[in-house]
Amino acid sequence: MSKPSEFVLGGDPSVSDLAQEPAGWIETELAACPLPDQRLRQRLQQLLQQFSSGLGESIPFACQDWANTKAAYRFLSNPKVNEEAILAGHFAATQTRFAATDTPILILHDTTEFTFARKNPAAIGIVHLSRLGRPPKDGRKRHHPVCGILMHSSLAVTTEGLPLGLAAIKFWSRSEFKGTNALKRKINPTRVPIEEKESFRWLENVRQSTALFGEPSRCVHIGDRESDIYELFCTAQQAGTHFLLRTCVDRLAQDGSCTVSAVMKQVRVKGLHRLSVKDKKGNWSEAVLAIKYRRLRVLPPVAKQKQYSPLTLTVIYAQEQTVPAGRDRIDWKLITNLPVSSRREALEKLTWYACRWKIETFHKILKSGCQAQQSKLRTADRLANLLSVFCLLSWRIFWLTMLHRVAPEASPLLALTPLEIDLLDRLVKEKSKGGPPKKNLSAYLIKIARLGGYLARAKDAPPGNLVMWRGLSRLTDIELGFLLGAQLVGN
Repeated sequence: MSKPSEFVLGGDPSVSDLAQEPAGWIETELAACPLPDQRLRQRLQQLLQQFSSGLGESIPFACQDWANTKAAYRFLSNPKVNEEAILAGHFAATQTRFAATDTPILILHDTTEFTFARKNPAAIGIVHLSRLGRPPKDGRKRHHPVCGILMHSSLAVTTEGLPLGLAAIKFWSRSEFKGTNALKRKINPTRVPIEEKESFRWLENVRQSTALFGEPSRCVHIGDRESDIYELFCTAQQAGTHFLLRTCVDRLAQDGSCTVSAVMKQVRVKGLHRLSVKDKKGNWSEAVLAIKYRRLRVLPPVAKQKQYSPLTLTVIYAQEQTVPAGRDRIDWKLITNLPVSSRREALEKLTWYACRWKIETFHKILKSGCQAQQSKLRTADRLANLLSVFCLLSWRIFWLTMLHRVAPEASPLLALTPLEIDLLDRLVKEKSKGGPPKKNLSAYLIKIARLGGYLARAKDAPPGNLVMWRGLSRLTDIELGFLLGAQLVGN
């Protein structure tokens, strides 16, 4: 083993030069940060560096001392700091990555909840009502409010599944929560203007993300059944962009005398598609999907037919013909303004919609990797700022994980600094395979995963998010120690 002084300088002049390399990706993501004060930008950069080293740990653990911890709390509570200012630089970097591609980009939209245990829910807000564990003796249903924050995010990914970054985000919480069924007894939801509903966030994010990229014809907005909103269809049409959404509302179609489902019943099966499906226990089975598609005239809700015009859209059905044992039956009903004229194009759209689960993975990294719901901050504004910082870290982990699978032969400089590459060469030795060691991106990402516990055996699956965030945390710690050692030797 080399001596500490030899490890710092290594007898190689280039190594001491590497000690001057910046943090790399952090500067890229914050280059267009609009925070008005230079000190605030430096504090945000330092927070990202600290949380990278202590991913999933509390603020005091990541900051290590009271001075840095207090500075972090002040930053998160500063009135000049909000989620838009924190993420604006990242949005600009996402736009740059979008411009570097020439293929359709999928913009995945979804909402998730962050719940927190607080004695005073009013300080944060309510996300939903939860029924008490033991039913009361009088038989009445009793609920208690669960406090927290809701986040609606829009993640841009390539058709191969590589996340380019967030394109829009919105945080909010509720002062009260009565439930959808209770509201339906008092008012017809279809008569409420969309601007007065929480679902208006879908329209806002579609507009913001489309405007960010500036090429609406290349964007395909994807959402689950919650996005089945006629106003959203019209918003996408007005913006000149595309959408591919899972539908659950049986709308009026053609001349208004029938519904979409009635029309689709008359459509013959255009082809069969076989695929392997894994159930909740990890068992694989074969599913045979019957594919139908048809372009038809879809009408707006009756109460809004004076405000919105009918649209000509394509409906795609992908349904499993038999009910399988041990898992749910596949039954996808999609609606899109994209043209579908062949079975191949229909399967392409189904493959694109299957990428929607990428945003679920992004939210999982936020909650499981960054431990976002373990924060002890007391107000919604501070929590939203902290979650915005975590969004940057979560995207970075997800991007590296997918980059290994999508572009394994790329240069390691695409994702890592020369210092990180040099440290990985020193820390993780190549496994002997009877040839010169590989120097591509995949080789170095596997080294990071090995720092996080990945065994890299011949039959192992590609490294996942868990080992990647563990390995990145260790690499960040080692990099900081190296820079500190180089500084001490230089002094």
